[in-house]
Amino acid sequence: MGTTERPQRITMTPAARRVLEAAARLFYERGIHAVGVDLIAAEAGVTKKTLYDRYGSKEQVVVEYLADRDERWRAFLAQHLDAARPTPTARVLAVFDASRAWSAEHSSKGCSMVNAHAEISDPTHPAHPIITGQKQWMLTLFTDLAADIAPNQADPLGRTLMLLHEGALVAHGLNVFPDPLTHAREQAQALLADSEDSPNPHR
Repeated sequence: MGTTERPQRITMTPAARRVLEAAARLFYERGIHAVGVDLIAAEAGVTKKTLYDRYGSKEQVVVEYLADRDERWRAFLAQHLDAARPTPTARVLAVFDASRAWSAEHSSKGCSMVNAHAEISDPTHPAHPIITGQKQWMLTLFTDLAADIAPNQADPLGRTLMLLHEGALVAHGLNVFPDPLTHAREQAQALLADSEDSPNPHR
C-alpha cells in the first residue's frame, strides 16, 4: 500500500492554540467552507494578522484542525486497545467500543474526516492526505487485527470490518437510527465468530 506524504505542521504557540481550539469548534459545527478567518480570529481573541502570522493561510488552519483530531483519535483508540482483553476478537470489538465512546463525546455530527471530505475532495488540498490517510490507517488496523483471526481471509475480512465501522459512523452522524455503532459491533462480533469457525488452511 502506498503512503501519501503528510503536510507540514506548525509550531504551536499559545495564540496558535487558541486559534486551533476556536477553528476546531467552528469547523466541526458549521463546516469548513462556511467559516472564515475573521470569525476564527474573533472567537480565538486574536487579530487576523496574528492568525496569518502563526498559520500563513486558512488551509493550514484546516490542516492543523484535522491532524489534531486524527492524533487525538489514534491516542484514544490506543488506550482502548491497550485495555482490551488480549484475544483477537476482543481487540477488534474494542475499536467499535472506542468509536462509540469517541462519538458520544467528540462527534455528535459524525466523523470529522468524512465531513471534511465532503468539502475537500481535491487531492491537491494540503489537508486531503490527512483525511485519506486516517481511513487508510483504519483499514490497515482492521486488516492486521483480522489476520490474527483468519490469516487467509485478512484482506476481505478487514475490508468488511472497515465497512461496518465507517457505515456506522455515517449513520451516527445522520441520526438514521439509534446507536448504530453498537449495532455494527454486534454484526462484527457475529462475523468474527463465523470467521473463527471457518476452515483455515493455515492452521
